[in-house]
Amino acid sequence: MSSVYLRTIVGLKSETIYLRFKPGRGQDYEASTKIKIPKGKWSSSQQRINQNDKVDYNYLNGKLRDLKIYVSKQYDYDNLEGVIIDNNWLRNTIMTFFNQTNINDDIDSKIYLLPFLEAFIKEEQKRVASGEVNIRNVEYFNSLKNKLEEFQNYIKKNIKLTDLTVVFNQRFVSYLSDIHLLAPNTIGRYVKYIKQLCRNAEMNGHDVSHDYKSRLFKAPSNETHDIYLNEDEINKIFKYDFDNIKLDNARDWLIISVWTGLRISDFMRLDSSFINKKGMIEITTIKTKTPLLISINPYIQKILEKRNGEFPNKIPHQKYNDYIKDVCEKAGINQEVNGTKKILVKTIKENGKEKKIHRKRYGKYPKYDLVSSHVGRRSFATNMYGSFPTLSIMKITGHSTEKQFLSYIKRTSSEYAEQLDEYWKNKEYDNSLEF
Repeated sequence: MSSVYLRTIVGLKSETIYLRFKPGRGQDYEASTKIKIPKGKWSSSQQRINQNDKVDYNYLNGKLRDLKIYVSKQYDYDNLEGVIIDNNWLRNTIMTFFNQTNINDDIDSKIYLLPFLEAFIKEEQKRVASGEVNIRNVEYFNSLKNKLEEFQNYIKKNIKLTDLTVVFNQRFVSYLSDIHLLAPNTIGRYVKYIKQLCRNAEMNGHDVSHDYKSRLFKAPSNETHDIYLNEDEINKIFKYDFDNIKLDNARDWLIISVWTGLRISDFMRLDSSFINKKGMIEITTIKTKTPLLISINPYIQKILEKRNGEFPNKIPHQKYNDYIKDVCEKAGINQEVNGTKKILVKTIKENGKEKKIHRKRYGKYPKYDLVSSHVGRRSFATNMYGSFPTLSIMKITGHSTEKQFLSYIKRTSSEYAEQLDEYWKNKEYDNSLEF
């Protein structure tokens, strides 16, 4: 069993408190806490600073008590991960507890995770400026950086690239789930980003744990239950007579989205200048920089005729998400379906004010409540699948692999059964087919 003991070394004018740590037989390490106290004010038997008017002895005694507990707990964690336990480990552990910087430990992006991540983000920003990657990449990794900073504060340890083991991953996943109440798929994205960082670090010659390659370095995931609008529902929405101008405008954008397969960042840019001489939509997508030619189908043509050749008025993204929920509700898209939506999970106090925490949760909800801007893209892929060549649909949606594309197809097993039943009914058979 490990033991932690405090003692002092007497100097000319003061005593410096040292921590001695003995984790097992034959192991004996010692490092300075850098806490100085007046001479003669240390009690070895009680392991505390005696009352005096030179230092805040009550505060320091509390910190020393917490330090002893922290060293023992950190040893249990690091020893399990195979970290080398020596005087350097003890010195670094003490400095981490006191949030000190060790100029001799070369704290830089070659050793520690957060400095490496910050350097990685700077490089990604350069790639954004040159058009190589989308700004969303930087946003994703900034979000990861925030979570890792909070996690470091939680475990009171600066994380090294060599610390990124299976055990680290399990602790980080539990932290995101139990403390931040994040959904499994959200946690999975953070784990994916960490794996990407590990690959990048290894490619650049940094020492990094190879555990990220293990099948155990993973996050819990659950099957997504994203919805789509089938053609009957699209017709109901298209034919509904809205007396509200804002909803009528949002409805038209929704119809355009389900028959173009474009992301909101692309379809909400459309105006008459995007229609070429052949009467097709010609656009280069923002996310993937892919040039596209999209045929204008009769639904979109009717909307353009209604608006004298122009597209609907632009709507801010969040407003659009709100409006199309109302659009679908009024059009009767209200059956109960499985899906995920953000709900209030708890209320906390932050800086004296109430803060409401919302998280995505799986359950049964009215279908209109699950509609968002991405429903257009999923609906396009799902409704076109099977009646139009898959590779042609992928050219429009911008999916690079069929596996990636098929994850967008949201038909249920009963819908596939109905489709097959319809196929058999309409199939022409040889009249001589009989027993």
